[in-house]
Amino acid sequence: MAHRWFAVHTFTGQENKVAILIERMSEAQGIRESFSDFLIPTEDEVTSVSGRKRVIKRKLFPGYIFVRMDLNDSSQRLVQNTAGVTGFMGAGGDPAPLSSEEEQSLLRIRAKPEEVTTSGWSENEVVRIISGPFAEFTGRIDEVNLSRETVRVMINIFGRDTPVELKFTEVEREE
Repeated sequence: MAHRWFAVHTFTGQENKVAILIERMSEAQGIRESFSDFLIPTEDEVTSVSGRKRVIKRKLFPGYIFVRMDLNDSSQRLVQNTAGVTGFMGAGGDPAPLSSEEEQSLLRIRAKPEEVTTSGWSENEVVRIISGPFAEFTGRIDEVNLSRETVRVMINIFGRDTPVELKFTEVEREE
């Protein structure tokens, strides 16, 4: 049995459910040995809600799960007939295993998930400052610093754009 990693396309938001269903159905059908691992890569995203810092898990590849499996007729049929699965990644409907480079990248993400951190903020996004001396000012994000959890916001003071460095928790999206 040669177990390889395959990308399985699912309905967005049902990745965890699909992985659990495949695992349960494989046990029920007596082919659990055909599946050795499931991976749904996530990252920590730092956001601010009502002035409070929140860390949420965000899927790196929404709508996909990675399954390490021995591809045979019964395992392929099981995956394709699982509720929430739209199919395997591959040309012409044939499942294609991940390349060795893709596998290494996937395993690196699994080994060091703390290195994959993003912010809910992006450059050129319009935000409103909710605390500090510039409260109620509106500005545009010029730079995001993940390591310090700060953003540099350009606000207009006396007709000139002025950079102000703020914590993630001091700004919120402008509605």
